[in-house]
Amino acid sequence: MSIDRVMLLDEHTANRIAAGEVVERPASAVKELVENALDAGATRIRLQLEDGGRALIRIEDNGCGMSRNDAIMALQRHATSKIRTADDLFALNTLGFRGEALPSIASVSHFSLFTRSEEEEAGIHLTVHSGEIESINETAMPCGTVIMVEELFYNTPARMKFLKSTAAELGRSLDIVGQLAVAHPEVSFQVVHRGQDALSTPGNGDSLAPLAAVWGRDTARKLIPVEFDGSGVMVRGFIATPEITRPGRSHELFYVNGRPIKNRVASHALEDAFRALTPESRYPVAAIFITVPAGDVDVNVHPTKTEVKFVRDGDVHHAVSQAVKSALLKYGIVPTVQAAVPDVAFGGAASHSPLPLFSGGSTRHGSMDANSWSQLGVERLETNVAIQPRADEPLSLPEEPRPFAELLREYQVLGQLQDTYIIAKTPRGLAVIDQHVAHERVLYERLTVSRNRNGIASQLLNPPVTITLERREALLLAEHTHSFKASGWEVEKFGGDSFVVRAIPASLSNKPYEQMLRDMVDELVNQSITRRLLVQQDHVLITNACKMAVKAGDPLTVGEMTELLQQLAETENPYLCPHGRPIVVTIGLNDLEKLFKRA
Repeated sequence: MSIDRVMLLDEHTANRIAAGEVVERPASAVKELVENALDAGATRIRLQLEDGGRALIRIEDNGCGMSRNDAIMALQRHATSKIRTADDLFALNTLGFRGEALPSIASVSHFSLFTRSEEEEAGIHLTVHSGEIESINETAMPCGTVIMVEELFYNTPARMKFLKSTAAELGRSLDIVGQLAVAHPEVSFQVVHRGQDALSTPGNGDSLAPLAAVWGRDTARKLIPVEFDGSGVMVRGFIATPEITRPGRSHELFYVNGRPIKNRVASHALEDAFRALTPESRYPVAAIFITVPAGDVDVNVHPTKTEVKFVRDGDVHHAVSQAVKSALLKYGIVPTVQAAVPDVAFGGAASHSPLPLFSGGSTRHGSMDANSWSQLGVERLETNVAIQPRADEPLSLPEEPRPFAELLREYQVLGQLQDTYIIAKTPRGLAVIDQHVAHERVLYERLTVSRNRNGIASQLLNPPVTITLERREALLLAEHTHSFKASGWEVEKFGGDSFVVRAIPASLSNKPYEQMLRDMVDELVNQSITRRLLVQQDHVLITNACKMAVKAGDPLTVGEMTELLQQLAETENPYLCPHGRPIVVTIGLNDLEKLFKRA
């Protein structure tokens, strides 16, 4: 005798559930049915669709199945095996819990249910039309469940009008199944549409396999792992290197305790960590799994169960941000130049002038013509990780590369280009370093450390200096005098649009600090207007570092350039300046050999 699991919720619990219309389109039904199969412990799920799911949705799983009584009860609204009381909503370990899915789907379709539990010798077959059970019969079948949803919305033609094309509706269903497949690499998924495989995963537990099925093998080969554990929040998952981006958020996948979700806090943390690397209006490719105590997340806030609320938003944001930033730094995101080989005939005129020789040993600094580098082609972002693009080999995570800081210490300065770029020899070829942004990164991190420890050292001015600003500049400075003080500037309102400067950062004592202060305020005003950003304390610190850094056009000795690279190697992020610009661009030996037709 089997044990009945499905029970009708009491009125108090049912009223506390964020109920709503479950079935809006075929993908809504697919989501509920696949989640039920996963909650039943299925390891194989096969989904058959016709006409994008309008004509037929057939799902077959090898889960625990249901008894006769459970199958009948499951078609009653608010009948579920997954919770018993309202308190269970805060300790969920299942995807479904409301008991609305099956009755909602059955009410707008021709519905058939075949199921058998391990305890039963025979299965049960129910047919339902417009929500009413028409027949109940025994049937021979293996343990598991098969559900057929035919002619969805046949009795609600108004809703049918809002459906999109077959391809669009199929795409929505594939997105849903793909998200669940990524969360369950141990489950084999197969989606068939019009007799053709539309999605298939092996279910062998390999986390990369479903990602390759959903995003393609080329994208899966560019994935690097993310990991963070602290403050009661654990983050695991994968992100694609920043040369792979999308125009929208379709490839941002988030999961909380195994549940696919949408959450602004997590999304902002991911995009903020990537923003310095991705172009404007482009979004990262990522699958982020967040684990928190069940009581620290509320999943009962939206009818679709995709939006959640965290008790500790700040901890979640920090964990996701740190996981992503650490992965990007660990795997060495460095811009690389790819050779565009010119068509040069031996003995004839070249379409590009040859690269001139340059030196840096006996002279103060070497020299190169900037135009000579134009033939090297476009810039691309790559990692230090070599991933072979063979289609037949199994997918695997890249080996963790040597820290970029170690590679920087092996750079040998050869010279300076246009008093702006440091040219260095590397074990892999050549590197071009923007001296201004490199120094800006060094200064920014030093200022940050100083601010967080003992504050940035200031030097009093005797006598103080009075400056008058334009109206917009004066308004901004008056609003952010506390942020300037945190960066070493002591500035006070003096009446009208005038200010008195009583102290400056000690490191600027021998520099034109008055003009630098004016330039800082002007830049922050332009930033707030043109980029529509709210000026924050960190923006002041970044601008401070920018104004203090060595400039393009400043000649440096080989010793000074070498020292700058050593200082850069000590920073937390030697890849990008605080504004997000790349610091180092590398040119591989292979690309040089292609240029000289040695490849």
